[in-house]
Amino acid sequence: MKNVKIDLGNLKKESMDSVSPMERREFLKIGLIITGVFAGGTVLSAVSNFNSVFASPEEAAEKYPYKPHYGMVIRQDRCIDCERCIDACTLTNDVPSYGWRTRILEKDVPDATGRKREFIPVLCNQCNNPPCVRACPTRATVKDEKTGIVLMRSYKCIGCKNCMLACPYSARYFNEERHAIDKCNFCYDTRLSKGEKLTACAAACPTGARNFGDLSDPDSDVYKMVHQLERTVWVLRPEVGAKPNVFYTKG
Repeated sequence: MKNVKIDLGNLKKESMDSVSPMERREFLKIGLIITGVFAGGTVLSAVSNFNSVFASPEEAAEKYPYKPHYGMVIRQDRCIDCERCIDACTLTNDVPSYGWRTRILEKDVPDATGRKREFIPVLCNQCNNPPCVRACPTRATVKDEKTGIVLMRSYKCIGCKNCMLACPYSARYFNEERHAIDKCNFCYDTRLSKGEKLTACAAACPTGARNFGDLSDPDSDVYKMVHQLERTVWVLRPEVGAKPNVFYTKG
C-alpha cells in the first residue's frame, strides 16, 4: 500500500456535496486508509469476538435495551461490487445523484492468489454511542429509543454540518433539496415502519454479503453471526468508542 499524505483536518471541513461521486468514493477510501481501518493487511482494526467490540449478550441487554435492536453484518468477501445495493438504496430512499447512504470501497491486492481486488461496503454504523448525536445543537439527530437506529429529523436540521464533522465514518451528506443532512437510517421510514423485514440494500444483495436483523434475538441470523467463535468479527474504528451496530466478517 502506498503511503498517502493528506490533511484530513482540512478535508473533513469540505462540504461533501461539492464533490463528484467518484471523487467522494476516493475521499472515503483515503480517509479510511489513513485512519487505519481499510480492509486487507494489518491496517484493519480487527478483533476476534463480539464482546470486544460491542458487549456480552448480558451487557448488551442492559446497556442497549432496544427491541428490536437492528444491526447489520457484512460478509466482506462476498461483496462483488455489483452495486445493486446502492441502486436499491437510491431508489427506495430518493437519494440525489450527489448524495449517498451506502458506498462500496475497493482495494487492489496484486499479490493475492485468486481474486486481486476486495470490496468493503460502508454505511452509517448506527452507533450505540453516536458522536453525531452529541454534536447536533438542535436535536435533529437522535437515537431512536425503541430500535437504536440513529435518525435524522430534517425539520429540525439547520445545516450547520456539525454532525458531519463528528461522524467517524464520513457517513453523512448535505441534501440540497431538503436543506438538511441526510444519511442511512436502515430504511426505517421507507421499509421497516411499513412492515418490511430487510433494508433495501440487504434485500437487493445477490450474494448474501449484507445481512440485516435483530441483534437482541438469539434466533436471528445476525445474532448468531456476531456471537460465533469460528470467524473474526470486527467493526470499523473501534478506537473511537462509538460502538457500531454494523459488523464485518469473512466467510
